[in-house]
Formats: sequence, structure tokens, C-alpha cells
Amino acid sequence: MKDIKNNFDVVNSIDPDDYIADANGVGVDLRGFDGSAIVFSLGTVTDGTHTPKIQESDDNSNWSDVSANDQQGSLVDLVSDTNQRVGYRGNKRYLRAVLTISGATTGAQSAALVVRGISHLAPVN
Repeated sequence: MKDIKNNFDVVNSIDPDDYIADANGVGVDLRGFDGSAIVFSLGTVTDGTHTPKIQESDDNSNWSDVSANDQQGSLVDLVSDTNQRVGYRGNKRYLRAVLTISGATTGAQSAALVVRGISHLAPVN
């Protein structure tokens, strides 16, 4: 069987928590990797609308939404007990997850992970 564990890395952009307001994830540095994806993971959504998107940056300071041409797949409003993932094929150095939340008083259990793969060096630690 081929080794996958040592060929990718996972970093939290949005830490797991109950969210009732918009959340900008932390930027994840893609240097040293030629592929990436973001996974949004949901527990229970009790109310509100939870809309995911991904953003890119050259400097981890100035952010812009990733265009549809630079995404593999698409994102839709999040629902309970699901995962959504999109690939990133842009050329910016930093990537982050964003949740836009409206109408929530108790919110949703949410998290977002950046998966970095196709590493320049293996094994990935």
C-alpha cells in the first residue's frame, strides 16, 4: 500500500467551535507545497445561514476571494453533520477559510482545515 500520511499536511484555518458570527480563518502558508484544498467540517447547525468561501493572499494581510476558475468544486451553505471540500489551483502564497453567518443565535459547530499536499520535501512532518 502506498504511503499517504507522509505526503500531506493539515492545518486549522478556523478552529472547531460554536460560531454565531462571521469568522475569518487564519492564513495558511502554502510555501513548499504544490497542491491544497480546504475542508469545512460541520457538526450541528441549530440556526442561521452559514456560507463558506476561501480567500487568497500574497502577504497574509490583504485578502481577496478566490475566483471560481481557481477553485476545484464549489461551496454551498453548510448544513448539519456534513463536510465540504474544494481544491485550490491559484498561485497565491496564503490561503484561508471564511464563514459568513447570518440569522444565528445559537449557530453551528464548525471548523475549516487547509490540506497541503504535493510537498517539495517528504516526509511531511
